[in-house]
Amino acid sequence: MHNDKAQIHTDTDSKDVQTLILYSEDDTQVLAKQLAALPLTGSVWLAGDLGAGKTTLTRYWLQALGHKGAVKSPTYTLVEPYRIEQENGITKPVYHADLYRLQDPEELSFIGFDEYLDEPNSLVIIEWASRADGYLPVPDLFINLTQSANGHDGKEARQVELRLSKTGQAQGLDLSILNI
Repeated sequence: MHNDKAQIHTDTDSKDVQTLILYSEDDTQVLAKQLAALPLTGSVWLAGDLGAGKTTLTRYWLQALGHKGAVKSPTYTLVEPYRIEQENGITKPVYHADLYRLQDPEELSFIGFDEYLDEPNSLVIIEWASRADGYLPVPDLFINLTQSANGHDGKEARQVELRLSKTGQAQGLDLSILNI
């Protein structure tokens, strides 16, 4: 579905890979709502330069999942935990991690990070996961945000590439529903 605000470009099978262009914060919020609608558990790696919109996307995603209240950036705490009451009455554990300041991936074992990944029905959204590459298991979904100046009226836009890993594909996830 195309409109004048956002475009979708599909590189390969749209079920497993999607590339979207976000022209506004409203587009980011729409994408977050659609991500929240996916029956996603496991981990998601958010990649992109500083200021690319990783935390903004996560904030809207948590709100779309049903979180009420502030969403703090976990830059200094490494992980912010959320227990989000779902419409079906089930509480969904969501962990927002920011590994930008991580000095050594072994620090994750000291804070019990593996328990977040092993918790049933949990979603672990990780910014700067590359800082612990090799320590962390492969995520279910990779999201890469790139800033570009090719938006409307020369305004900055964001290209978002979403790619399911084999474990994400095994969950039966379908990225083709993402259409802004």
